[in-house]
Amino acid sequence: MSMVERTLQNAPQVILERVYERIGFNAVGDDILRHLVIARVCQPMSKAATVEYLKSYFDEDVKLHNIYRYMDKLHDTQREKVQQISVAHTMDVLGGRIGLAFYDVTTLYFESAPDPSDELRQDGFSKDGKTAESQIVLGLLVSENGYPLSYSVFNGKQYEGYTMIPVIDDFVQRFGLKDFVVVADSGLMNEANVGLLESAGYKYILGARIRSESMEIRDWMLGIDWTDGRCEEHGKRAGQRLIVSYSDARAKKNAHNREKGVERLQKAYAKGTLTKDKVNKRGYNKFLDISKDVTVSINYEKIKEDTRWDGLKGYITNTDLDVKEVIKQYHELWVVERAFRIGKSNLEMRPMFHFTPKRIEAHVCICFVAYKVYKELERTLRLMKIDMSVDKVLFIAKTITTLKIRLPNGELYTKTLYNTPQQEKLRPLIEGDASAHTREG
Repeated sequence: MSMVERTLQNAPQVILERVYERIGFNAVGDDILRHLVIARVCQPMSKAATVEYLKSYFDEDVKLHNIYRYMDKLHDTQREKVQQISVAHTMDVLGGRIGLAFYDVTTLYFESAPDPSDELRQDGFSKDGKTAESQIVLGLLVSENGYPLSYSVFNGKQYEGYTMIPVIDDFVQRFGLKDFVVVADSGLMNEANVGLLESAGYKYILGARIRSESMEIRDWMLGIDWTDGRCEEHGKRAGQRLIVSYSDARAKKNAHNREKGVERLQKAYAKGTLTKDKVNKRGYNKFLDISKDVTVSINYEKIKEDTRWDGLKGYITNTDLDVKEVIKQYHELWVVERAFRIGKSNLEMRPMFHFTPKRIEAHVCICFVAYKVYKELERTLRLMKIDMSVDKVLFIAKTITTLKIRLPNGELYTKTLYNTPQQEKLRPLIEGDASAHTREG
């Protein structure tokens, strides 16, 4: 008589292990990394809770002390290898060439106050709006379509403008890549960065700080009769161009945001008095005039001047691409912004609960690999024409039951049950050769 020996909800594990191996991460040769990455994509939680999850749902017996021991060695022994695997796979996906490299930074906070003796966890300007917690700064380089290439961790006080060149230089040195265009936001645009990019021979497209341009260029911009979709360019030094575009939609958004900002100022400073140390000049506080440390008023002339810039956006480049292509490529920066969004929400990179530099860097490395797996599954679904998001696929996969049945002859037989049409759609991911369907072109 046959007997059900065990039931599992391990379909997500089966799907993600196939993706993990197709990328090539199995070459790392460590099962703990595989377990931690798959659990991070399926059900991100603490390392202790991950141990319970792996045992309960996947029948994987991973010891917590082995996880921590592994994290202590991950940065020294395998961080480089996982990035090499990720880059090699990305190049293969993109036809052997990385044409665009998008760079941006974010912050990852800890559920703890900064420790003055800790050189990595520091207080700083948080992109999550946190003020009391310590943080680190994460710089991330991705290719077109958002495939991860490289990352670096900096201490929480690091000014983001100083992170870009080290990450790019390190990336080029390690992988010997040339002939690609660096794309980055205006927050990373300063003369030092531009000079270093040019001296290293890099091509770039950067967001421009058009209000900081020379009086001559500002007069040129504000003297144009802008209409929706109009683009103009102005030569700067040899080989460098400033491109400016105008959009009615952007102008409406600028006006709306300013109106809301001024309304907040009017409410916040209705009494007209405030100590100077309570005001910074970020955001719409630039419209405030403060005299004698106590009297606060809104400068409506500054507001009127600000309206002249509505709808304008600038780009600095040393490429020979046409104006429309420069703007198009810059606007692909959303792929790295989405990478951060997925990392923070779906993969729950933060808050972080590790405190030693090795474990902090190991946690980031695990999340980097998990994001690569997430993106490859997303690409697989698109090419296999499975019209579902990664999150939807994993949600449905968690409802699929696999039975381990002991046959009368003593052999163990495994049977996966597909009870709904949605579950049936996932059968090729679980049982078929998905790799045959996941090649571009």
